[in-house]
Amino acid sequence: MLVTYYDSYNVLSKVYQKGSFIKQALINTQVEPLNKAKITKICYGVLDKDITLNHIISVLCQKPPKASVKILLKIGIYSIKYLETPPHLVTDTLVELCKKLGKSGVSGFLNAVLRRFVREGFELPSGNDIKSFSITYSCPEFIVKKLVNCYGLDLAKDFLSYDKDRTFIRFNTGVDGLKYLNDNGVEFINTPFDDTFEVKKFSLNGDFYDGVYTFQSVGSRAICSMANGGNELLDCCSAPGGKAVCLSSKYDSVTACDIHEHRVELINAYATRMNKTNVTASVMDATVYSEDFLNRFDTVLCDAPCSGSGVMKDNPDIKLNRNEQSINELTALQLRILLNVSNYVKKGGELIYSTCSVLKEENDLIIKNFLSKTNGFAVQQINCSLDSLKTEYGLQFLPQISQGAGFYVCKIKKL
Repeated sequence: MLVTYYDSYNVLSKVYQKGSFIKQALINTQVEPLNKAKITKICYGVLDKDITLNHIISVLCQKPPKASVKILLKIGIYSIKYLETPPHLVTDTLVELCKKLGKSGVSGFLNAVLRRFVREGFELPSGNDIKSFSITYSCPEFIVKKLVNCYGLDLAKDFLSYDKDRTFIRFNTGVDGLKYLNDNGVEFINTPFDDTFEVKKFSLNGDFYDGVYTFQSVGSRAICSMANGGNELLDCCSAPGGKAVCLSSKYDSVTACDIHEHRVELINAYATRMNKTNVTASVMDATVYSEDFLNRFDTVLCDAPCSGSGVMKDNPDIKLNRNEQSINELTALQLRILLNVSNYVKKGGELIYSTCSVLKEENDLIIKNFLSKTNGFAVQQINCSLDSLKTEYGLQFLPQISQGAGFYVCKIKKL
């Protein structure tokens, strides 16, 4: 357990003190392989509950502890409160770790705070105000406020309280996924898409590398279901390539682009693994006009960079890195991209705009602004077999009603 906490501390230090993203921090930290699943759970869990843990620590401590001690406290409180690890085991292990880290001088403080937490317990706020929601559900206040304004108190609460881990796999074209899962004794739940399943206790095996299946969220799969198919598709913000590869069976050719070369390599690797030879990946800035793409594509998919507010459970460091200013910067970029890539849709073709956000300003308001600045485009009425909310212009998937998906999609036709 000492090694697990030590590795967790090292990963979280990179996130909290060096500004690393959690996925990169895990990759860049050498951890004990046998403990990796536990370390990942602790690190993701601490980040997911960061605001709650900060509040608890602020109540327990008369003055803010040093950053390193605060990380140890977060690991300890999270382990006791959410993982239900025996308190004495957590406390003793973290005190020992504190000493091994050369911080013997604060080990007594660490011990006292954790023991006080266990002794006194801690009740989270039960009010229906923004601050209480933020603390209880560990979500930045500015996001809570936007959610309540957009969806109302009850739906916002349902969204914030959703706390379920889900894993989905999508089988490659020509593979009978239902038979595969039954033959391999895998517990699963159907989705509205016959090639995609929610799986339980599923372990990656060699068939993944042979292109039999891939991991793809049901929300991402729902967005793919919006495309009609045809000759040419442009996926203009494609990396790591899941949607482009999924849609390659609907189009004769797929052009998948990203602004970063190393991310284009991810698209190529994805297409190669899934044996898709009609996917061409290239470096492209979606905000910069390309004469070669003008009026060329049957479908342009614009899965725009966004806040990720719909997938905070899977990317909890979003809660550390987003603020009002970053949202404003993103919405400006989203509109700029959409206006540019709309030039690439052929007459009668379709423009699909999507995000993994649940914030109106990144979704319906972007479409509203786009329509006010362009001519010759019309929003299409769409439906999806995955449950969603109808918005003014598109569909909003919410985790509590959409099998964990937090996505938005709108479909626009070029007249």
